[in-house]
Amino acid sequence: MRPILIIKPCAFIFSLIALSLPCRSSFAAQTADAEYEAVAEEYIKGYFAARPLEGTALGLHEYDGKITDYSRLALDAELSRLRRFDDRLTKFDPSKLSARQSLDLRILQAAVRKELFQMQDMSIFERNPMVYARAADVNVYVKRNFAPLEDRVRSLVAIESQIPNILIAGKTNLNDVLPKPYVELAIQIARGSSDFLKKNLVAAVTGLKDEQIRAAFQDTNRRAANALSDYAAWLERERLPKATHDFALGTEKFQRLLAETELVDLPPEKILEIGMRELKTEQTSFAEAAKKIDPDKSPAEIFKQIQSEHPTPESLLPDIGKNLEQIRKYVVGHHLVTIPSEVRARVKETPQYRRATSFASMDTPGPFERRATEAYYYVTPTESEWPEKQKEEWLTAFNYYNADIVSIHEVYPGHYVQFLRLNASPASKVEKIFGSYAFIEGWAHYCEKMMIDEGYSGAPTPGPTPKPSASPGTIATPKAKPSPETSSSSSVDDIKRAAKYRMAQADEAMLRLCRLCVSIKMHTQNMTVEEHDRR
Repeated sequence: MRPILIIKPCAFIFSLIALSLPCRSSFAAQTADAEYEAVAEEYIKGYFAARPLEGTALGLHEYDGKITDYSRLALDAELSRLRRFDDRLTKFDPSKLSARQSLDLRILQAAVRKELFQMQDMSIFERNPMVYARAADVNVYVKRNFAPLEDRVRSLVAIESQIPNILIAGKTNLNDVLPKPYVELAIQIARGSSDFLKKNLVAAVTGLKDEQIRAAFQDTNRRAANALSDYAAWLERERLPKATHDFALGTEKFQRLLAETELVDLPPEKILEIGMRELKTEQTSFAEAAKKIDPDKSPAEIFKQIQSEHPTPESLLPDIGKNLEQIRKYVVGHHLVTIPSEVRARVKETPQYRRATSFASMDTPGPFERRATEAYYYVTPTESEWPEKQKEEWLTAFNYYNADIVSIHEVYPGHYVQFLRLNASPASKVEKIFGSYAFIEGWAHYCEKMMIDEGYSGAPTPGPTPKPSASPGTIATPKAKPSPETSSSSSVDDIKRAAKYRMAQADEAMLRLCRLCVSIKMHTQNMTVEEHDRR
């Protein structure tokens, strides 16, 4: 006879509760996740409603033909919206969310606080005239064929009709006294934007057939370009003479910027210490590579020779394009990272309005773009009106070795591959829209060093060795072996070429580290622009 299992009422009740706990916990997490997702979606819709050009660039074409309202009323309304959402997001307990949504929450909170920091602490709409000079960035409408040309030009007409009003709002919003570096850059950007509208944009819509749309475009485009020219002249006349060097955030704001927008909780002085230590490491790497090239010359002498090996103004873009495919083949052939697309990045001149602040950059289709897959690697060329000495100085930065390092950073396997993989991933909408500047740039900097560590030295990737073959009845002649002298010479050349690439990689790393250290000193230790230039 089997023993009878006796369960006391209390024990039975507790057993039922225990069995139900995982279910209830899971249900609670699902409920919290659903509530968070609803708030996140509401925030995203409001975010793009206030920044429609960004929505179009990311591939959300319900925002086509719209542009940000920079009136004081609209800016105040957006600030109130950001504060409300910051408060609503703070009320979510990360421990009650699933692991994925808990991470999403942190990303979204950082994104909201970044916007708040820019509006409240940096006062970008009152202190930074570049905001308005850049407002006419309509390049996406002519570079990506996401809709018929007629439809895209209609959107351009709608947007350009608002540019004069935006610049009027800018003049109203900006303080009387502005930081001088901001004003000087804004003047260059506004003039570049005006030139872009007058020349590049007009040339890009030459295939337009509808005469009525063409006439509307010509009228609004002319007015927008003139408004930008007038804005540059106004800044030069009314704001530049009164401008000061008062742009520093100060230690407290700088630390909060890092903590709230990049989730970096280290104090600025600690980051400066790390930056200076890494700078010394790269300086050592630079010097050691120089010795492999010529131990009798200083690193500076050797690098000056490296810089002299550069393209002409006419061959700059073709040479970079040719080497870009070589770099891609190396990444694929050495199985360094899977590239999830066969679409090649097209090497193009940097648009005029971006040249004041860009040496090279990557323009990848947005994560929600379904039709237009065009990707552009922008390289800033020399200007025709520059004197020969200035052209030569500019091209030294595009020497063949540094140019490849920049291409690695921007395209393969840097930013372009990074965003291709993000776009193809199952990442959430929040993850695809709001990124970390430190993480995005960190990946590209890592790729520069990783590629050199993995042996990239500009040499073509060797293909498979062909099998020896012979005609029937003949004996295949063995391939002659290179002489020891030839092998030795080739080996020395390989070592020197690899050392040149290492020097170029270290040079780029030192440049970024100097920027990091100088930015901390300028914002927290009263370093002036003049002191920065001397260093």
